[in-house]
Amino acid sequence: MARNLDPKCRQCRREGEKLFLKGEKCFTDKCAIERRSYAPGQHGQKSGARLSDYGVHLRAKQKIRRTYGVLEGQFRRTFFEADRRKGQTGENLLQLLESRLDSVAYRMGFGASRAESRQIVRHNGVLVNGKRVNIPSYIVKAGDVVQLTDRSRLSLRCKAALAAAEARGFPEWIAVDIKEGKGTFKAMPQRSELPATLNEGLVIELYSK
Repeated sequence: MARNLDPKCRQCRREGEKLFLKGEKCFTDKCAIERRSYAPGQHGQKSGARLSDYGVHLRAKQKIRRTYGVLEGQFRRTFFEADRRKGQTGENLLQLLESRLDSVAYRMGFGASRAESRQIVRHNGVLVNGKRVNIPSYIVKAGDVVQLTDRSRLSLRCKAALAAAEARGFPEWIAVDIKEGKGTFKAMPQRSELPATLNEGLVIELYSK
């Protein structure tokens, strides 16, 4: 399985904001954005030049792609699927990314980050409607029940992630039973429930050129 092996803190610094790629570290003062809020690299502190229109569109796409941890080919396929569906392409795009099994597992607190949740899925630690699914890109549908296997639920890492997620609160579109280590994907999230810092409109413009 292809993966993005770029250092996660550098990705956040490149986008100039927290993408919450490192789990609990992102909520502490050890976060790279808290300590060095400029772009990485030799000339990071001097990179104040105005971006071209293409640069603005590219940065918007890269921010979404890095937030959800998908590679370029996966992102492009997801965009074309969103464009094919009825409704607004931008909202469809974010809903498809949020309904990926690794993203749903992260929202339910099964892992401290999307990368950790993806690993749990790949290692056969998640069931969907009682059946084992180890494909991170699997699209979860409204009403599906996602749960940890008994072995995963009892692991210290998953217990810590669930406790931390419960303390922060869960999104409106899912319902989670902490003790059982399972949750229900109630419905696709509305655009108003997703981060306002994601600009899917620029992504549509980029792919329309």
